[in-house]
Amino acid sequence: MYRIPSSSYPESPSDKPGVSRIVRRFFVQSRVALILFVLVSLVTGCREAAEDSADGQDIDITTNVKPVPDDQVAVVTTADFGIIVIELYPNIAPKMVERFKQLIAEGFYDGTAFHRINAQAGLIQGGDPLSKDSDPENDGTGDSHYPNIPAEFSDLPFERGSVGAARRSAVPAIAERAAITEGQARNTANCQFFITLQESPQYDEEYTLFGKVIHGLNNADIIAGAPVQEGVAERPLDKIVIQKIRLEPRSNYIGI
Repeated sequence: MYRIPSSSYPESPSDKPGVSRIVRRFFVQSRVALILFVLVSLVTGCREAAEDSADGQDIDITTNVKPVPDDQVAVVTTADFGIIVIELYPNIAPKMVERFKQLIAEGFYDGTAFHRINAQAGLIQGGDPLSKDSDPENDGTGDSHYPNIPAEFSDLPFERGSVGAARRSAVPAIAERAAITEGQARNTANCQFFITLQESPQYDEEYTLFGKVIHGLNNADIIAGAPVQEGVAERPLDKIVIQKIRLEPRSNYIGI
């Protein structure tokens, strides 16, 4: 319980000569009201903080840390749009980088697709195992067989070429489906990833940034501008297949 030092109270009029009883009573009442207000504020603040913590919204954000690239890069080979090379930042998002590399080594991403493209918003998204099938309706809803990864937010801004971990959004309870709060949703990164092709401050400190494109960003631009299905703004007209993602030495792509 926090306490207000006595020195922070105003000087009491009763300590001065010639003050009427009415004035003294008014000041006493004012002091009591002030104390009650402070106590209520403290209790309310503690309750709100507890609710935020229980909801998982108290997220630690890494600040003032310069990203240090991993020795390996992820080379995304598409069927029709060339390659995209991503450097990874294990000192910024160690768990997501570890998961990404683990899934790459397992061949998890081979045959998946960039299922979401938006040239105007400057974004492409892929890595969903459900995008391997012939049903585009389920694209964007799949996960790996591993548990979700907690948020690893940082103050690194999402800019052109940034690579982030896709996660679920908050949703209300519907029928038998439980609600997902924003606090819970922040801890649902798993396997899907996205690339921003322009400054995207709406994602800053809301999504885990774990890498950046260092080669082939123009190919990502072309993917974002591919035709989309009529009536479905972000769904590619033709499947944009990721043939393979492999790990290679970063030194292979420095200076090219």
